[in-house]
Amino acid sequence: MFVRLPTSVSEAQECLTEGAVPVGGATLVWASWQRDGFPEQAVSLRALPEAKVIGDGTLGAAVLLHEIDERVPEVLRRAANGVGTGAVRRTATVGGNIVGSSLRCLLPAALVLDARAVVLEPDGPVETDLAELLAKRPLLLHLRWDEPIASGYRKLSDQLRGEVPFVVAVAVGAGPEAPVLRVAVRDGYDVLSESVPYDTDVRRVLGTLALTPLGTLPEAVFEAVREEVTGVVERAAAAR
Repeated sequence: MFVRLPTSVSEAQECLTEGAVPVGGATLVWASWQRDGFPEQAVSLRALPEAKVIGDGTLGAAVLLHEIDERVPEVLRRAANGVGTGAVRRTATVGGNIVGSSLRCLLPAALVLDARAVVLEPDGPVETDLAELLAKRPLLLHLRWDEPIASGYRKLSDQLRGEVPFVVAVAVGAGPEAPVLRVAVRDGYDVLSESVPYDTDVRRVLGTLALTPLGTLPEAVFEAVREEVTGVVERAAAAR
């Protein structure tokens, strides 16, 4: 297998046109390639500047999970730190986790940040939403979001749906007209997400959330939602 390392978007487009398969960090595809056979050529974005950026509301697809630090919001940083083992985080990439993984550990954090995806299309980079990214699985260059007012994240290792732990992600974003509180919960291999108006009255916010599909979660999980929402609302109030 020949691994190509484009250093520009045009080179990356050429690789895709010529049939190169995105490799990400190879933590997920390697086993299947060993079983089913290796492609003739693969493409890694680790030398592409647009895929290695961190900070200022942007996170590149080729960034390794262990490289994610204080330059990104707390919710995304804690989500990355909770993925697998240290060895996994030193090889797994953002793009591989969101696009190539069935667990998509970073997805709840990206959803509450209302992140957009910049992907590589035949005509060049375009911006799309996360739903289209997951449905069409194009080559992700980077994620982009507006800085949240406050955010939080929790992984519930003692609460499993099968072998998959629940995770809770919460953020308050500025919104186009008024602040918005977003909550996303990974339930098994699915992610539930809801947005409600931000309010300093935590009981009112939680009452609204309880009327959404999040209210049907197991009580222990919704209790974690309560706690994370309470903390994020309090930090957002202090920051405004």
